[in-house]
Amino acid sequence: MALAEQNPSLPPSCPIICSHYFLPILPAWFPVTYPNPQHHHHYKYPAILDDQSVCGRGERLALALARENINSVMEGPSRARVEVDIYELQKDSQYDTTDTMCQILPKGVVSVIGPASSPASGSTVSHICGEKEIPHVKIGPEETPRLPYLRFASVTLYPSNEDLSLAVGAILRSFSYPSASLVCAKAECLLRLEELVRRFLISRETLSVRMLDDNLDPTPLLKEIRDDKVATIIIDANASVSYLILKKASELGMTSAFYKYILTTMLSSALMFDAVHVVVGAVRELNRSQEIGVKPLSCASPQIWQHGTSLMNYLRMVEYDGLTGRVEFNSKGQRTNYTLRILEKHRGGHREIGVWFSNNTLAMNSTSLDINVSETLANKTLIVTTILENPYVMRKGHDQYEGFCVDMLRELADILKFSFRIKLVDDGLYGAPEPNGSWTGMVGELINRKADLAVASFTITSEREKVIDFSKPFMTLGISILYRVHLGRKPGYFSFLDPFSPAVWLFMLLAYLAVSCILFLAARLSPYEWYNPHPCLRERKDLLENQYTLGNSLWFPIGGFMQQGSEIMPRALSTRCVSGVWWAFTLIIISSYTANLAAFLTVQRMEVPIGSPDDLADQTNIEYGTIHGGSTMTFFMNSRYQTYQRMWNYMHSKQPSVFVKSTEEGIARVVNSKYAFLMESTMNEYQRGRNCNLTQIGGLLDTKGYGIGMPLGSPFREEITMGILQMQENNRLEILKRRWWEGGQCPREEDHRAKGLGMENIGGIFVVLICGLIIAVFVAIMEFVWSTRRSAETDEVRPHTCPRRTPRHTPVGHHVACLGGWKKHAGIDLCLYLCVCVCVFRTASLFIVQSLWAAHLLNI
Repeated sequence: MALAEQNPSLPPSCPIICSHYFLPILPAWFPVTYPNPQHHHHYKYPAILDDQSVCGRGERLALALARENINSVMEGPSRARVEVDIYELQKDSQYDTTDTMCQILPKGVVSVIGPASSPASGSTVSHICGEKEIPHVKIGPEETPRLPYLRFASVTLYPSNEDLSLAVGAILRSFSYPSASLVCAKAECLLRLEELVRRFLISRETLSVRMLDDNLDPTPLLKEIRDDKVATIIIDANASVSYLILKKASELGMTSAFYKYILTTMLSSALMFDAVHVVVGAVRELNRSQEIGVKPLSCASPQIWQHGTSLMNYLRMVEYDGLTGRVEFNSKGQRTNYTLRILEKHRGGHREIGVWFSNNTLAMNSTSLDINVSETLANKTLIVTTILENPYVMRKGHDQYEGFCVDMLRELADILKFSFRIKLVDDGLYGAPEPNGSWTGMVGELINRKADLAVASFTITSEREKVIDFSKPFMTLGISILYRVHLGRKPGYFSFLDPFSPAVWLFMLLAYLAVSCILFLAARLSPYEWYNPHPCLRERKDLLENQYTLGNSLWFPIGGFMQQGSEIMPRALSTRCVSGVWWAFTLIIISSYTANLAAFLTVQRMEVPIGSPDDLADQTNIEYGTIHGGSTMTFFMNSRYQTYQRMWNYMHSKQPSVFVKSTEEGIARVVNSKYAFLMESTMNEYQRGRNCNLTQIGGLLDTKGYGIGMPLGSPFREEITMGILQMQENNRLEILKRRWWEGGQCPREEDHRAKGLGMENIGGIFVVLICGLIIAVFVAIMEFVWSTRRSAETDEVRPHTCPRRTPRHTPVGHHVACLGGWKKHAGIDLCLYLCVCVCVFRTASLFIVQSLWAAHLLNI
């Protein structure tokens, strides 16, 4: 059981602010009992402390707890009392240490404990104690270089430098770390960890050694380690300096799960607790055989303590199970037969992951690579780097974000039970390689361990896969071309004339006149078109008529063209041939007109000068480019396809540059100039839904996916991938995509449907109809006036006679008889001509309306 669990108020060490591995000695608690002494004395046990920081408070508390624990187990009313006097060293110097010892000796002591942090101060205390033959219990590391064996040696509870080096090396081998960085607070750490340094010298592994400056500012040192991409850091410093290093590492973003810190500092509070028990136990054992007396000593006097040698021998024979495990010493006073428990720090406390034995044997329970998801991601806070990109990541207030990726990250955190903190990438780039081998953007931050995850519209590429890890893709897409559209003129009142050009309409008119003339001539020349309308009348036997008068010759093609027909039927083979050719001509013309009419009346035509990547590469009038430093630029740069190579050569050499820094800049350039933007299809779809003047040119140029980026060798890769697959199976990713992509102002392309024709589409045909009716009425009036004038002239010559008129063939096949005078006859003629004109324009209007209706049905 750890000391902190037995005594909640006693911190076992300085606060640890990151997940790491360190080597404290934390054995189980064993209650200590002592025999009832025959003689009761009050002994003073001075303890020297040299850590003035918050971490030194644990040593004070440990001494107080040890004193109370020992005094509470003593039996009898006249029990001996243990007194622990605390002396503090204000600074690490030989003079201050000597002065402190000179204050301690006159008070009469049986031993001296400490200090814990400074090997030099500990060595000074050992020398003075050796001269006075007062046992010295060391709880700090050995001084280096190791001094010659003293006449009166000390005992040390701290592991030897050699054992410490072997333990750290065994941990590095167990976790297969190819490189590490050693941070030294003092230069003698290289001598203390000599075995560790020697191991790296004879292997292919790399160990970088960095020394703290005199100001004890670890910031530059940590930045160098981060730039070197070293994830394993060994800290050889006291508790206060170790705490300072870890605090600065947290500020630099170096406390993520990918950094491993191995602290060589032992838990000095636990060592201090055991030191008091060891000395008190040895004194009790010595009291069994002889009475121990103490006397004041002086630094200026050569006097020694007469019981010091005996007490030292009893100290070497101590066997005690304390907070730091089994306590035994060899003949030189060095600790032996002990174990080092390897603990991992996490949010819930410490977890033992292995034990190192003093015979250089390491027994690991698990490695960080074998820990399941509940132990890797659960309760961890991951740093997530991202980039602002609609609709993936967008700002929402102060230091808050929203978007597709943010929602996906929240659901992923709920599944895997971790928390996260979002930070924007410093340079605003996705990541591209530099000439010196480094990377920019989010890739660079993952390589430098500034972030644990990169969640954005982050494209998975082979080049990036070489330096970072990716999860399985959460979205599949490809490169597309975004360009603005120029809308043609809106359909007007006379748009029904647009299916044919003016030249076609002119040639159709000429064709109509030509057919009418040829039909008239053929009918006049062919004898089969002449016939007797009254074969039964003898007096009219020689009367022959031809139905193809000039008027009928003009009327017959109109009826065929309008698909209405007429009462005139060709009799001769020649006229039938002319009629058949004309009908075939009108069939093709009408079909073509009907097929094209819908597009001109219902759709505002888009004018796009390019239709494919080849069209874009073959011209220079329209500029095109992509985001600088993105995966799309890398695709064109590495492509071996001829068209894409030409496009890359153009983009790379074009001045001013056609590359943009962000999607927003690219969209603005498309809208405001002749510029085509090469971008991912998902972003293309999103932008087209918000700006109706944008369109996609052609299909996709490639196929790729977005993934979550992680540092190379990340232990979270499988768990993140499993979470993404789970979200895909539950259709959560598709739901999130619809949430953020839908809601635009422009309808989707597949939702375009034919709408009802309005007056702006077919209003012109009503204008034609009205104009035709007006012309017909005007002609009818003119005919009436003309006919009335002629009738008046005729009445003056023959006022009382109604001439007998022979029936004549009218254009509409009716015979007009005398109905009581020329005025009545002229009125009937006026009505007939008016009906003819109305029929012509009605037929034309019906024809166009039928064409519009047919075209509308085809469009639907």
